[in-house]
Amino acid sequence: MKKKELTDIKGKTIKDLNKLVFTKKLEAKKSKMNTVAGKVKNLREFKNIRRDIAQILTVIKEKQIFEMISEVKGEGKTK
Repeated sequence: MKKKELTDIKGKTIKDLNKLVFTKKLEAKKSKMNTVAGKVKNLREFKNIRRDIAQILTVIKEKQIFEMISEVKGEGKTK
């Protein structure tokens, strides 16, 4: 995944990112089957897809942590 694509992903919502992870996982399964069957010449494709999934999951986790921190700070101000 290129840096520009990663910055675009950071601007998406968690719901959109979860959909993207689901589609990437399907793509990874297809790629793995094609690699095992010998249909794919690019053997790194599966590795790249797995890396993309990991990067997206990292962005999701960062967003969840940021939301939790902002909720905690918001609760402290109301008291």
